[in-house]
Amino acid sequence: MSKVTKEMALDYHEEGKPGKIEIVPTKPYASQQDLALAYSPGVAYPCLEIEKNPEDAYRYTNKGNLVAVISNGTAVLGLGDIGALAGKPVMEGKALLFKIFAGLDAFDIEINEKDPDKIIDIVKAISPTFGGINLEDIKAPECFKIETRLKEECNIPVMHDDQHGTAIISGAGLLNALQIQGKKIGDIRLVVNGAGAAAISCTRLYVSLGVNPKNVVMCDSKGVIRADRENLNAQKREFATDRDINTLEEALVDADVFLGLSVADVVTPEMLKSMAPKPIVFALANPNPEIAYDLAIESRPDIIFATGRSDYPNQINNVIGFPYIFRGALDCGATGINEAMKIAAVHAIANLAKEPVPAVVDEAYGMNNIKFGPDYILPKALDPRLLLCVAPAVARAAAESGIAKRPIPDWNAYQAKLRSIMGDDGKMMRRIVDVAKQTPQRVVICEGNMDNMLRAAVRAAHEGVCRPVVLGNEEMIEKRANRLGLSLEGVEIINPRHDREEETRERYAKILASKKAREGFTFQYALEKMYTRAYFGMMMVETGDADACLSSTYSAGEANASHAVSIVGLQEGYGHFATMHILNTRRGTFFIADTTVNPDADKAALVDIARLADHTVKFFAQDPVMAMISYSNFGSSIHEEATLVADAVKELHDKYPNLQVDGEMQVDYALDTQLRDETFPFNTLKGKEVNTLIFPNLTAANSVSKMLLSMGVGSIIGPIQMGLKKPVYFTNSNSSEREIFDLVAIAALDALVLKRK
Repeated sequence: MSKVTKEMALDYHEEGKPGKIEIVPTKPYASQQDLALAYSPGVAYPCLEIEKNPEDAYRYTNKGNLVAVISNGTAVLGLGDIGALAGKPVMEGKALLFKIFAGLDAFDIEINEKDPDKIIDIVKAISPTFGGINLEDIKAPECFKIETRLKEECNIPVMHDDQHGTAIISGAGLLNALQIQGKKIGDIRLVVNGAGAAAISCTRLYVSLGVNPKNVVMCDSKGVIRADRENLNAQKREFATDRDINTLEEALVDADVFLGLSVADVVTPEMLKSMAPKPIVFALANPNPEIAYDLAIESRPDIIFATGRSDYPNQINNVIGFPYIFRGALDCGATGINEAMKIAAVHAIANLAKEPVPAVVDEAYGMNNIKFGPDYILPKALDPRLLLCVAPAVARAAAESGIAKRPIPDWNAYQAKLRSIMGDDGKMMRRIVDVAKQTPQRVVICEGNMDNMLRAAVRAAHEGVCRPVVLGNEEMIEKRANRLGLSLEGVEIINPRHDREEETRERYAKILASKKAREGFTFQYALEKMYTRAYFGMMMVETGDADACLSSTYSAGEANASHAVSIVGLQEGYGHFATMHILNTRRGTFFIADTTVNPDADKAALVDIARLADHTVKFFAQDPVMAMISYSNFGSSIHEEATLVADAVKELHDKYPNLQVDGEMQVDYALDTQLRDETFPFNTLKGKEVNTLIFPNLTAANSVSKMLLSMGVGSIIGPIQMGLKKPVYFTNSNSSEREIFDLVAIAALDALVLKRK
């Protein structure tokens, strides 16, 4: 991770709209009718329903998706008591994390008050607004009283994340570290340095997980908390020891686990060397740990070491817990967050770290082959699977412990809801994957010697989307799989160059030479081509030895596209084929063509592209409304390109009147229905929302799709081929595992539909 400077951080918070969050309406508001429904007089009706039944607030308002992030600024990060207002950037950041990781809306509320009783009264008074309350950065011991009272007096989930978030994440890390080090939780000797809110909560949770309280030594700024010390508060007295020791140095002798929630540099290499074999050290002081990472690793090579920092392995990061814990709690109508829910979150997080890590996580962290071990005891913060495993575990525990007012009735439907929140593959891709799984097809992935292709093949096999066949040298592919930590179970490997494929190569060559005899294909020429993976894979599809094929290219217009036309041919009634990308955005799903095949389409090509796009959009269960894009609007320019598009539209209207298509038009007129209809009332798409954009050349379509993706406007799927007789697909060689997996699923579905026809 690049270094964060003061200037970078200030610019980030100030540029554009100051701060990090805003309110976005979720209902229409364009007309007077919309406003009448949103406010007066329409709003009276839900108000009266809620008056009769308060639970209806979850039906008619955002209460069930709204969290309050509340602080008085007395213990802000590593900054201490900086005041309520100065803590606001942190609380805004917490609200942002709730939104991006769990789809929860959050208001940050900074209370300029230090009296715990007054804070309790304030929060209790505003609690009807919210579905849950996240207390943040409130110092100990006041935080204990505030949380305890609010949990008793509010009928919604309340959690002080500084306490329980750290406890839950570090608890999951502890379970996994103990497994790796071969230690039993009931036997370990635990030393805790720090006796604040997080330290107390962590220790309590560790005891719930199985740590023997008699084996715990806790230290504060005065040294070991002993039972014979005077003036101990209730929380410290809970973990006071009878052992005759006074210092942290003495406590660490033969200790198995050290948990630091204190200050930097209080642990020395000598202290680490005095610990038991295979020690576990969680040095969580912020921003600098109790002992520097490099020093700790050098002192004890057998150590498992974790910090709160993202630039070292094993970050104890609350963000892998609190968004999903609140998500699960709110979704089932939990009246609180109890011990059972916290324990469920611990085990869900711990178990996820043992699962194979998706490439999207590797890519996000610029790493290769992350796997469970001493440097990976917890899932990464950007792992999209956290929502799918933690939220259901919490919701299930709430129901089983009897505090869920609205238990989840259908766990499969709940998983689908969570997927829609996290945006993983979108609803369309989930539907495609689900259908493909019903009758898995045999899909050839030509470049088995590439990490991204092999990962996608393994994922496709693991999820049952298809029966993948990868082409390449078996020994090299197996070595690559071992290096990546991939199991090749369910993946078939074929080496087109192997002697045992000689008969197959000759059979394919005879078929291709016969088919292309008058196009210069001799048997010998065709036989030479069968040694290449792309030709071999496409011939597998052509002969029925496979159902679909995916090959990689290095640029648009790659020769593989023309090879596909030679081998499998074009669909009847078309003189061209093309590709489409699907763009998922906040405004909805849009289809863009042609993105990779026809550099400069003539009129006939544009007509074919529009016809193919119409068919393809319907294939994805959408009603195609197409705009033919240009820099001009309906004849405003007589330049050759604009005229070409206008002529293509005229032919489409004349020959294919059932197609919903018009143009030429600029993109803004295509996407703004009101603007288009008011300016050009004669257009044939009047009142319809355009969802399909046909561009006049490859440069425009390809650039638009990649520009929008790089700007973070949405997720993208493609390129999806349109117009070949059989499912032969292409993708860029540097596509991500997820992009390749999407295409494999689409190709499998394409093959299934073709068979059913």
